[in-house]
Amino acid sequence: HHYFTAYFYTHCRLAIADSARTGETLESEERIVAMSGNQNAPKALVLVGGYGTRLRPLTLTVPKPIVDFANKPMICHQIEALKEAGCDEVVLAINYRPQVMMDFLKGWEEKLGIKITCSQEEEPMGTAGPLALAKDILNKDGKGAPFFVLNSDVICEYPLKEMMDQHIKSKAEATILVTKVEDPSKYGVVVHDAANKIERFVEKPKEFVGDEINAGIYCCSPEILNRIQPRPTSIEKEVFPEVAKGGKLYCMSLSGYWMDVGQPKDYLTGLALHLDSRKRKRPEELASGSDVDGEICGNVIIDPDSKIGKNCKIGPNVSIGQGCEIGDGVRLSNCVLLHRVHVKDYAHVQDSILGWGTRVGRWARIENKAVIGEDVFIKDEVLLNGSIVLPHKDIKESVLEPGKIIM
Repeated sequence: HHYFTAYFYTHCRLAIADSARTGETLESEERIVAMSGNQNAPKALVLVGGYGTRLRPLTLTVPKPIVDFANKPMICHQIEALKEAGCDEVVLAINYRPQVMMDFLKGWEEKLGIKITCSQEEEPMGTAGPLALAKDILNKDGKGAPFFVLNSDVICEYPLKEMMDQHIKSKAEATILVTKVEDPSKYGVVVHDAANKIERFVEKPKEFVGDEINAGIYCCSPEILNRIQPRPTSIEKEVFPEVAKGGKLYCMSLSGYWMDVGQPKDYLTGLALHLDSRKRKRPEELASGSDVDGEICGNVIIDPDSKIGKNCKIGPNVSIGQGCEIGDGVRLSNCVLLHRVHVKDYAHVQDSILGWGTRVGRWARIENKAVIGEDVFIKDEVLLNGSIVLPHKDIKESVLEPGKIIM
């Protein structure tokens, strides 16, 4: 099992070839093949991992990396950033439902003009093992071009080009992106000198040693692959401390926002940070008052294929997905509506995530970090206070106890 199944190497190539009925599709296939032949382009590995239990019930429907974040699958934010940084091939290290992932990403591979392959793990390989499995791709030409490694839950502004430049300049074996946090005692702190050379890591420090933590994005030179065996290994705990001992581990400070969006409350916080960044960098992507017959307050993103009723008040920090239908007088704030959610008149959704195809009745109220799975029907005037609702349920009565799981 230490080798890729040949199927995954060829899956996307064949799928595109099969559907190549038009010149356009043929062109896009040629573009991807041409791009993946670029010897000097960096490669990347995204650590997708397992079941995404912290984001259930959403991950009972699809693997976590393809849950939408700001109306685009989480992993596509990363793949776009990698493409922008010059990468021509991304390997996804995955041990849960790889077929679903690859079928889904076929279209994105073509859209972005980047080759996406899947490294299927027979057992969870930690954060370093997958590098050994993907060794032949990451150091394809043996010429020693550095490559990127990303954790799939991390959302930020991805300063990957600057990171690569600094990595090459410092002659590092590995460079870690670090981010400042207010309370470093909850994390592993990265201690470094004025030249950004990492001296050591301190896990959950009792006394102040620094306030920068590992942001889960790395730039590595191929020699690091010699340190890693194809077995479950932690890059943070087993590999990086060894590189630091040799004085070849560096860090780069991240400016701007950062969030690990692997659980609902962080997902919602991350959305607010992401939309704020959008407002500064690409304000045209956000909704304005002229897009609805009502009021938009703060940062809101609305899919053009959704319908909004009259006299609604939407925002701040709201994401409305494809095919959603919002009735009249609806109030939405700090919430996410995935595809095809219907919210009837005068309902109120706050600080919550609504899964695909869910229907919310008139005057219903959903709040306090509720997470509603796919295809849930919530009756009129029902209140859900922080409820976790599994897919395909009919909710006929209010649930006032916060955090209750409705099976």
